[in-house]
Amino acid sequence: MASRASDRAYELLRDEILEWQLQPGTMLGEVETAARLGISRTPLREALGRLQADGLLAESGRGLVVTAVSTENVTELFELRQALEQQAARLAAGRRDPAVFDELLARFREAPALLRSADPGRHDYYELVREFDRAVDAAVRSSYLVSALANLRIHLARVRRLSKDNPERLLEAAGEHRMIVQAIRDGDADLAAHSTHVHLHTSLQQILAAEATRAETARAASTRVETARAETARAASTRAETAGAASTRA
Repeated sequence: MASRASDRAYELLRDEILEWQLQPGTMLGEVETAARLGISRTPLREALGRLQADGLLAESGRGLVVTAVSTENVTELFELRQALEQQAARLAAGRRDPAVFDELLARFREAPALLRSADPGRHDYYELVREFDRAVDAAVRSSYLVSALANLRIHLARVRRLSKDNPERLLEAAGEHRMIVQAIRDGDADLAAHSTHVHLHTSLQQILAAEATRAETARAASTRVETARAETARAASTRAETAGAASTRA
């Protein structure tokens, strides 16, 4: 029973972190979190330990907090992603069931329609991407590689939220996925690996550019606030001086 409660707490908290409902820096107190989830503290501690092992929570002076996602984290993540996903694509091309990837190819050809649908979360499109990931996992026939990819994808889900949805980039990414799928279906390991490299490189550059724009916007907003505060302080000082001078004359 405790194990089921722990699993449920782990999945709920993980999803809240990945969906940015729990923002980086959020403190998770045991008493409050256990009450919110309706479980005892013992299964909650198990769930928090798993999230800490995943790298989604970290110790702070007062307890556990949701870890930050920085451009440095993203770059390191993509360095590992390049190595793992290129190798997975290469292996999948040599071990795949062509029929599986033939079906995926047909569905990726329809991906632009999914992206233009009324679904703001693009759930159908992202489910198609997850199906592609599962097909690659099945094709590589390597439990160690699949395990490493599974851990990696936990963090990629956070990055997807960080980068926001760029409709133009998503359409490009769908096309890149289609090329990878076709190369795997055709058994072309070199092209599958190269197409994966191109996709990941382009994705990283888009994320870093978006983060740079966001940081610059935040700096500009902060500067405006500080300028407004300084002007308010100067105006108050001037009023005080004027009032003092008037009082002296009187």
